[in-house]
Amino acid sequence: MDLGLQDHVVLVTGASGGIGRALAEEFAAEGARLVLTGRSRFDELVALVAGKPWMDRAVCVRTDASKPAEIEAAFAAGVERFGRVDVAVANAGFWPRENLLLHQASEERIRGALDANLLSALFTARAFMATLARTGARTDGDGASLCFVGSTAGRFGERHHCEYAVAKAGLHGLVTTLKNELVLLDPYARVNMVEPGWTVTHMVRPELSQPGVIARVTRTMPLRQLARAVDIAKSIVWLSSPRASRHTSGQVLTLAGGMEGRVVWETGDVDEAAVRARL
Repeated sequence: MDLGLQDHVVLVTGASGGIGRALAEEFAAEGARLVLTGRSRFDELVALVAGKPWMDRAVCVRTDASKPAEIEAAFAAGVERFGRVDVAVANAGFWPRENLLLHQASEERIRGALDANLLSALFTARAFMATLARTGARTDGDGASLCFVGSTAGRFGERHHCEYAVAKAGLHGLVTTLKNELVLLDPYARVNMVEPGWTVTHMVRPELSQPGVIARVTRTMPLRQLARAVDIAKSIVWLSSPRASRHTSGQVLTLAGGMEGRVVWETGDVDEAAVRARL
């Protein structure tokens, strides 16, 4: 299917991570031009892009998306290089690894989680809207698209990671509000979100490598498998398509193997080796 993204300009935050890299590959395969931002693994991102056949259609910008001036500069770099930005994916985020009850979490950890997972998305949306206000809507009627990357933690909660769950839950407010605001700048603009569950990326590999963890986390999933980064990326590309998803806005797509927050399998029913084989 031609998703109509040829030569559309796509900005992805957190492109140096697992889902971000998969997003770059999938959007590039559709012929999009890319503005890729990263922070902690930025040099790896630059090296990765330099070896791709689509490298001439991409620009990398070192960015901390939680800092307004830096994310605004990333959008400005996209406009300078390509003339506009049509699609924004607010993917940057961070999951605090240590298990802590809320009263044990430091102020630094709490504020850091809100900055990385909520404010980074808000400031990305703000910069995207400001950019769209300056450049105007596309003349061909292909509406702008903004997509947030949430988490099942924002829907079901996550014990020992309250600050992360709160940050991801806050993205629901962005989706339901901005779907009504973005259309004031572009009448065909759309805002959506994906909520991944457990997804195999470098951020969670240490946890998933521990014996018994895969069996535990898949107990609430009818589909006894874990998501790959490319599974999340393909859904975001679909939501960003002005053809496949032209009438889809204000929606949250949960990508978690049917997870409902309740146990559907006993631990012994899950074959960890079989799950690993499908990654």
